[in-house]
Amino acid sequence: MYGIENASEFYFNKSAKDLSLAESAMLVSIPKSPSNYSPLINPKLAKERQTYILNTMLKNKIITNSEYDKAINEELEYYGKKDKLNLNTLMYYQDAVNHELEGLGNLIKTHLEKGGIKVYTTLDIDAQRSLEESINNNIKDNDDIEVSGIMMSPIDGSVLALVGGRDYNKSEFNRAISAKRQVGSIMKPFLYYNALENGFTASTSFLSQETTFQIGAESYAPKNYNNIYPNKAICMASAIAFSDNIYAIKTHLFLGSDSLITTGKRVGIKTKLDNIVSLPLGTVELNPLEITNAYATLASLGVKHEPYFIKKITDISGNILYEHEDTSEVVLNKSTTFILNELLKGTYDYNMIDYAYPTNISIASQLTHEYGIKSGSTDTDNWIIGFNKNIVSSIWIGYDDNTKMSNDDFKYSKKIWANALESYLKDKEVTWYNIPENVVGVIVDPITGNLATNESTHKKILYYVKGTEPSFTQEVFDEYEGIIPENTKTEDNEN
Repeated sequence: MYGIENASEFYFNKSAKDLSLAESAMLVSIPKSPSNYSPLINPKLAKERQTYILNTMLKNKIITNSEYDKAINEELEYYGKKDKLNLNTLMYYQDAVNHELEGLGNLIKTHLEKGGIKVYTTLDIDAQRSLEESINNNIKDNDDIEVSGIMMSPIDGSVLALVGGRDYNKSEFNRAISAKRQVGSIMKPFLYYNALENGFTASTSFLSQETTFQIGAESYAPKNYNNIYPNKAICMASAIAFSDNIYAIKTHLFLGSDSLITTGKRVGIKTKLDNIVSLPLGTVELNPLEITNAYATLASLGVKHEPYFIKKITDISGNILYEHEDTSEVVLNKSTTFILNELLKGTYDYNMIDYAYPTNISIASQLTHEYGIKSGSTDTDNWIIGFNKNIVSSIWIGYDDNTKMSNDDFKYSKKIWANALESYLKDKEVTWYNIPENVVGVIVDPITGNLATNESTHKKILYYVKGTEPSFTQEVFDEYEGIIPENTKTEDNEN
């Protein structure tokens, strides 16, 4: 059951069974709107709500007149901190629960007003603690920067932990469920899933160099991070590891610019996606829970779930008023998703170091489990989302007023993500995915995508649907063979 014991310790420093009637009525008042009815935030409104609860109990003869008078006049003293949990972010999770509760209709509201309800949630307090402690340990020198953090189960969509800001007492705005931010390169995995589904393989290569794309009468010249280009053909495995923007745009144009929109909808993105050339680079604003759930579809090998916080609700007598029903739907191909998830491991793989470093190599030494990971950044937003078959976790960092982030600000998200997830999974049995029967692993050069030879500097097992793997007699798709995406031209950029 969510809330009552933790809230009792937080507000009154005692167990729920030891609460007085006045204290109990005050706690029951809070869930309707924590930002309005918390006695620590708005004592006047909290007292009014407590009075309403006590009046309702008196009217329904649950308490006597003397009990009512005693409770109304009792002077309450608030403790205001959680010794056992010490979690300043727990109210963000409660807000998310209340938001879901409000969507369940009048039946729940009626029972809440009559005699109360018990709400059983998906909260994993260890996950919540891991998130908050990692945030506090890694952000110590910046009072203004904000954060969203989510941990959820890809098995059924249950949200295990949620942080909507650094401190609920300072800001009640729940960024995890209410904000929309530019997602940057964390959009790319859905592009590459679509590519794999449409004939690309891990070895499919494009020339990556400074490029101007001519789209009708318009020119578009995306840049790689820090203007680092391989100036050679690279395969999809490299494009993912280095988050290459040129490769992404060429893929996007080759497939058709509306294909990514379709894939986004399939994985659960509900925000309208504009049909623009820069879409795979994340020039769209999405909600953290929304994009995290989309990654959960990858983590579940293609099974989409709706994220949820409430397992069930009962009345005070234990009668079930509501119980979550699984609405899972298979939306992606299992084998294709497995291949993509393996490619996302390359973002922290030392074997991928070449003309640049993989985007998440800085946290590689901290990781004791296998994850599919993608990070992304814009001038104002920094993200990382990673997963395995057991859990998916996201971190967003940025400023509420869209202040441009400094170089130092970009260090936070990856450290928070790695510390939180590794802490939570410590001593837990964690496994990676089994190889599907129709998939084969081949040792290749992960930069070029060609089969590895004795002379190859880089060697890595990449995965392919049987029959599509590279061989010495059949070359992989290569832009040098003369196939260039329609409506695209490449130019050396003198700048």
